[in-house]
Amino acid sequence: MMGMAKTGMPGLGILAVPMMVLALGDVRLAAGWLLPMLCFADMFAVYYWRKHNAAGKLFKLAPWVMVGMAIGAYTLTLSEKYLRPMVGTIILVMLCLYLWRRFQSGTPPVAHPLPYGVAAGFSTTVANAAGPVMSLYLLSKQLPKDEFVATGAWFFFFINLMKLPIYAWQGMISAQSLGFGLKMAPAVIVGAMAGRWLIRHIPANIFEWSVIVLTAVSTVMLLV
Repeated sequence: MMGMAKTGMPGLGILAVPMMVLALGDVRLAAGWLLPMLCFADMFAVYYWRKHNAAGKLFKLAPWVMVGMAIGAYTLTLSEKYLRPMVGTIILVMLCLYLWRRFQSGTPPVAHPLPYGVAAGFSTTVANAAGPVMSLYLLSKQLPKDEFVATGAWFFFFINLMKLPIYAWQGMISAQSLGFGLKMAPAVIVGAMAGRWLIRHIPANIFEWSVIVLTAVSTVMLLV
């Protein structure tokens, strides 16, 4: 899922987060175990889109992302009983934003960097789930398709690297999580290679709605 999300099927990135929490039974462990895989998958994304990016569009966003990450780092000190519903709520909000973006028409409204930056920094730190927020922000910049995808890829590459010391400070990065990421590396490679092929051969509507339904179901399971 992580590999395919980075090279052609971004909806799978939303689905992977609640599934990982349900598999491990702990929000912190899920975030910590996902991050090495995300960093590895990011390398494929930035390599694939190395010739297209509009990094200048992110300069105004950067300081507010840092504020959101700081708030998220503090939030990770809360107990599991608070973190689990919080992560479930974040993913649910991200899914609603994804759907709203999917079905909106006309020119996207101008996105101020303050709320979008804080929301992206917080949601990526707590739940690895800032994709829909960033999509809305980049849509407002009216970038060409290639620059849109490439700029998002570079953004998450640097943000995920910046999260490593935060997760290490919280004890969420360990030899066990790194070992798990290493074992998953071949699957990430297969996903990254398959993503571009699959997106051209699977009907887009069927794939998208399958991801939306599965994400909604897994999120409800987190909340209850």
